[in-house]
Amino acid sequence: MNRKIEIVGVPEHFNLPWHLALDEGAFQQRGINLEWTDVPEGTGRMVELLNSGKADLAILLTEGYVRAVSEGLEAIIVQEYIATPLLWGVHVNAKSTYTTQAELVNKRAAISRYGSGSHLMAFVHAKHMAWPADALEFEVINTLDGAVQALREERADYFMWEKFTTQPLVDQGVFRRVGVCPTPWPCFVIVARADFARDEAGLLSDLLEIINGYTSEFKLIPSIDRTLSNHYKQTLPDIREWLSLTRWSQEQLNIEVLEKVSDTLNELNLLSNKMPIENMLWKPSGL
Repeated sequence: MNRKIEIVGVPEHFNLPWHLALDEGAFQQRGINLEWTDVPEGTGRMVELLNSGKADLAILLTEGYVRAVSEGLEAIIVQEYIATPLLWGVHVNAKSTYTTQAELVNKRAAISRYGSGSHLMAFVHAKHMAWPADALEFEVINTLDGAVQALREERADYFMWEKFTTQPLVDQGVFRRVGVCPTPWPCFVIVARADFARDEAGLLSDLLEIINGYTSEFKLIPSIDRTLSNHYKQTLPDIREWLSLTRWSQEQLNIEVLEKVSDTLNELNLLSNKMPIENMLWKPSGL
């Protein structure tokens, strides 16, 4: 058995294929001792785990990865994971007076961490709304529960998070959704620490072969909509809509897409250094 490989990801419906593969022993059958850890704090926290060597692999938001690399993260995209955009819901406390996105100009955004998707997408959203990005203010809340509390206590005015994940809170009257801001690019990538990708290239190729088998057939699993609905406490209509909008990838991220992400973040002054795009993509030896 190979050494234990630590992988981290958010506890959301996108990552169910990993849990199915783990539950069925698919990685163990190939001699891969993979251990998954849920990270509800999101991309910012996962970047910290990669930086500290406590994670070998992570399922990161594409924009969060590009920002982290500019800040010194030594990691590489081994593959695109979700080929479709993430739909970021713009949420306010249901008891607040806000009813439109326009009312949120110069208001404080709750974010899980600096460098997280909720932080970076606040700038993308501001650009879309033609707001002055330099006027954005933030309240760090760590988790979804923290956002609920921050909006309730009026320490923050709005919170951006994946709309299907937050739908139960909208249904319960905790949040009001006043808008949706899609990412202008594919949303999730599989990232490996650079030293892990270099030293374990063969193992990494085997791991990708396994997860790609699961993601390519994921929508064909009988009653997968009901499984998702029960596991993630979401209604069947919402899960079916999400499934219809989501496409898993089994290919490397397109270099033009990565250039767009990098250029956009750079224009928003979110990159410490604009790194060479080709250095961010894994190229297995012999390919």
